[in-house]
Amino acid sequence: MRRFLRAGHDPVRERLKRDLFQFNKTVEHGFPHQPSALGYSPFLRLMAIGTRSGAIKLYGAPGVEFMGLHEENNTVMQIHFIPDQCQLVTLLDDNSLHLWSLKQHGGTSELREEHRFTLKGPPGSPPSATQVTAVLPHSSREVLYLGTESGNIFVVELPSFRVLEDRTITPEAVLQRIPEDNCNRRSCELVEALREHPKNPDQILIGYSRGLIVLWDLQNNKATHHFLGSQQLENLYWQRDGSKFVSCHYDGSYSQWPVSSDNRQSEPLENTVPYGPFPCKAISKIYWQTTKNGLPYIIFQGGMPRASYGDRHSISVIHGSQQTAFDFTSRVIDFFIIFSSDPAAEFDDPSALVVLAEEELVVIDLKSAGWPAVHPPYLASLHCSAITCSHHVSNIPLKLWERIISAGSKQNIHYSSMPWPIDGGTNIAPDPPQRDLLLTGHEDGTVRFWDASGVCLHLLYKLSTVRVFLTDADPNDNMNTLGDDEWPPLRKVGTFDPYSDDPRLGIQKIYLCKYSGYLAVAGTAGQVLVMELNDEDAEHVVDHAEADLLQDQEGYRWKGHEKLITRDGPVRFEAGFQPFVLVQCQPPAVVTSLALHSEWRLVAFGTSHGFGLFDHQQKRLVFVKCTLHPSDQLALEGPLSRVKSLKKSLRQSFRRIRRSRVSSRKRRGGGGNASEVQEANAKFDQDVLQEMELAPVQRKIEARSAEDSFTGFVRTLYFADTFLRDSSRHCPSLWAGTNGGTVYAFCLRVPPAERRMDEPVRAEQAKEIQLMHRAPVVGILVLDGRSTPLPEPLEVAHDLSKSPDMQGSHQLLVVSEEQFKVFTLPKVSSKLKLKLTALEGCRVRKVTVANFGSCKTDDYSENDLAVLTNLGDIQIISLPFLKLQIRYPCIRKEDVSGIASCVFTKYGQGFYLISPSEFERFSLSTKWLVEPRCIVDMPEVTTNNHVHKPGSENAARKSSPGDCGEDERKSGRLMEHALLNDEKVLKEIQSTLEGGR
Repeated sequence: MRRFLRAGHDPVRERLKRDLFQFNKTVEHGFPHQPSALGYSPFLRLMAIGTRSGAIKLYGAPGVEFMGLHEENNTVMQIHFIPDQCQLVTLLDDNSLHLWSLKQHGGTSELREEHRFTLKGPPGSPPSATQVTAVLPHSSREVLYLGTESGNIFVVELPSFRVLEDRTITPEAVLQRIPEDNCNRRSCELVEALREHPKNPDQILIGYSRGLIVLWDLQNNKATHHFLGSQQLENLYWQRDGSKFVSCHYDGSYSQWPVSSDNRQSEPLENTVPYGPFPCKAISKIYWQTTKNGLPYIIFQGGMPRASYGDRHSISVIHGSQQTAFDFTSRVIDFFIIFSSDPAAEFDDPSALVVLAEEELVVIDLKSAGWPAVHPPYLASLHCSAITCSHHVSNIPLKLWERIISAGSKQNIHYSSMPWPIDGGTNIAPDPPQRDLLLTGHEDGTVRFWDASGVCLHLLYKLSTVRVFLTDADPNDNMNTLGDDEWPPLRKVGTFDPYSDDPRLGIQKIYLCKYSGYLAVAGTAGQVLVMELNDEDAEHVVDHAEADLLQDQEGYRWKGHEKLITRDGPVRFEAGFQPFVLVQCQPPAVVTSLALHSEWRLVAFGTSHGFGLFDHQQKRLVFVKCTLHPSDQLALEGPLSRVKSLKKSLRQSFRRIRRSRVSSRKRRGGGGNASEVQEANAKFDQDVLQEMELAPVQRKIEARSAEDSFTGFVRTLYFADTFLRDSSRHCPSLWAGTNGGTVYAFCLRVPPAERRMDEPVRAEQAKEIQLMHRAPVVGILVLDGRSTPLPEPLEVAHDLSKSPDMQGSHQLLVVSEEQFKVFTLPKVSSKLKLKLTALEGCRVRKVTVANFGSCKTDDYSENDLAVLTNLGDIQIISLPFLKLQIRYPCIRKEDVSGIASCVFTKYGQGFYLISPSEFERFSLSTKWLVEPRCIVDMPEVTTNNHVHKPGSENAARKSSPGDCGEDERKSGRLMEHALLNDEKVLKEIQSTLEGGR
């Protein structure tokens, strides 16, 4: 009965658990999913991105990131920063406005929502009367101008969002000053654009959809000028000196209009259709930027000829005789230009073009010849090709790190060398304690190496496996090459390319040895490539070997895809990881498991048909083992096959239901077979029993039939130097776990280093363990005599780990989807087990060993199991006694792709995909926490009319983010604080008081 008793509360252990474990979702890496709006503050030098799910994200210098989420989860339509403030306004698709402020709290800045507001019309008015289409934050920082579908322009006070009804600009008031023969009431419907005069804040430019443009005097509440366009208006832009403005139109044209003091009605100076004369798409946004050399930069979105290029997503840049149409592979959401924001400057002098496309952010350097792209330090397009797998490596040695960076820098020679132009805020997070790599495998056969040490996930190097194989696409093809006479002058930019030349190229498994520099990658068509790092370009032949996993068994016929065709002769590879051997599995099924032991120079691989071992030093196949069950016909169809029979799968489902009913009747009848009796009578170690903590009720695990499909599917492979034959001699071994609950163990004889090339590696099967419940085996681990997991290959040789204890008895931990079980070695007798207690069908999906250090002292750390279940929960289980320490909800159980994509790190962190383009980073450790810590100080306010200098740097730091967007009372305190730090003001106050006396 003792095994059903729950142990007493241990306050010491509870305190220690609080020092070791803490769950936090820390930062989102990658590109926001489904972006919908873009904003930029030249004052704060921050960029804001809104999404369709209601998220808003701010970015500045690398490491400066903020995130907010609207409660409504509606699409963010527009983002506008309040001039010279740490505030911004968002417009959602439900017509609500939201005021956000950057405030300081606990030494860092935070993004908080201050107010929300929905514009309401008079009773009985249609929704279009107040449907906001244009937003203008005025430079006075006191009001917002809201243009609507009805043509009304409402004035809203900040920060209270109180409507100033007496200042509303109605279509009737506008039409009073315009001759009747030029326009009618419909001319003032739908406000398309609102622009403040760059030199006179008392004037705003109002653009209506039908082409009417009005210059409105805010002081006298009247129209001073009007301009009549012949085409539907899309947008407006003031030139820097305010003497002219530019309008862009639906027909693909733009016009330049003069603003003179003597003429109330003006004709355009010029009307240009850049890509005419044939019908063109609309130009939706335009910039006119002045330069010192007199030639302006004209930058606009759209305008392509409809017939031939109507499907292109382009932004054109024209500067004198230079003209380029940057062609994006996804829809352009919005863009802005970074230029001189100093009001005293005479020219704009643009430096960068920042484009938010639907699937990536692209920055173009306008200062350098040829207008190259800038390599982004964050907002990486993780899904430039769909992510198919991930692999994390902690604590990379400096030498390997530098070699990877060197290889990546040779790939980035086409990028601009300009510093990142969006550099607002200050990153105050401590430097990462170690160098971490996140490797992502992609559908197009590439592996990308990401710097995952800190907040910014930065691309270091890209590896392509395509050159080894013959595909339809030539890797030397350049998509950007243009003929001199080609028109329009399109140039493809960005990295997003969702189309794979061949789905068989997809990377399914990755394993990197950080000590030796060996890398193994495996793919969809059974290809396993072993690579080594080379600092120079090289040309060599890739050796080939075939592994027949069916071993010529009769009656099996592969119905899936064919293997990839390899290139004959030498292949040229860039500096970096270069393949030197290819192992091709037959049948060419998806590689489901992979293990690399760089000290023994062995690589193991598994598919749904079996597993094999390859000696990559001698380039020789050591052995293959077929795990296919006679009923595993589905394993022969392949993931890309269309042959799967619905009738067959239904028949198998009904068989499983019948078997479960029969087995439940047998259990009620009290019968039990010999295997169940043997399982129930397994001896437990008495010392372990005293330490165990088991729940009163454990989930009943139903044994699965050997006839279930995919039982031969190899789920996990593991190398270990342990006691397999007897307790006196340890030897290298390979362990394999299958979907049918079978564990195979092979003894390996690896020749010593001096005879390594002369003698072959030999393997002999030593054990075969069949779990009674036949649940898939998802993890295998050997614990040494100190109950510590065996170190990684070469880890001891590099003095980064203690040598394993080979004196005491070793233990084998087998993790299946439904239970954890410890066996003694070499006898493989059951010692301890833990069943999952969730009654709602909880299954293990991911498991890894993680080291947790105490946040209170550097002297204590322990190894535990981090486990992710199919319910999205993360459980931490102690080693070696298998006690559940804590459970955290992490991922929604409906998010199957998120659970499947999760990868744990060695030190208690993890990543999982929250969308095709974003990783959520989380931490289970109190000691290892990577999260943004940044501050945004209020810069010196410089406007046309005044200069505001805070009394000291400390005053600015305290007041600006915290007081930006506070109520009038707090802004009054800020003014008071600034005045009291001015000596002249203090003297005036003193003399006034003395005169009063």
